[in-house]
Amino acid sequence: MKNIFFENETIKENDLYFLCYMIERIARRLRQNNKYIVNNISKEEWLRLISLAGVLHCENPLKVEDEWIEEYHLENGTFDIKDVNPELVSHIPTETQMGKVYTRLIVDTLLPGENYVDGMIRVYNDELCEIIDNYNCGAYYEPSYVIARAYNEGGF
Repeated sequence: MKNIFFENETIKENDLYFLCYMIERIARRLRQNNKYIVNNISKEEWLRLISLAGVLHCENPLKVEDEWIEEYHLENGTFDIKDVNPELVSHIPTETQMGKVYTRLIVDTLLPGENYVDGMIRVYNDELCEIIDNYNCGAYYEPSYVIARAYNEGGF
């Protein structure tokens, strides 16, 4: 995948990770599902954002959150990913950890000819994300190949 601003630069997996990390941060802050964030920013904007990821990751993440929330008119919801059963969950994964989970899932299931943005939109809109984001079941903790297999087979 080529950077839309600099044709000689290639988008890297780390650029995708930055987007996944920010999606997780904003979703938690707004009490929304990750899917909401992904679907309320256009594909063209995601292409722009992944092309700018190398620069944006140097910014204060709170500033980036504020800018995206304002620019894309993202609204508060009622979904709290941290609302877990304390008897089942002693540790909630961080935004960084979940950004890595989703990055690996996107990369591991990338279709022939598909770019990172298309893969990101496809993965975040899959029902499997509801299971991954349910920390009571611990699916997010599975090795990446197990999560990718579950994605390809339609569930765990």
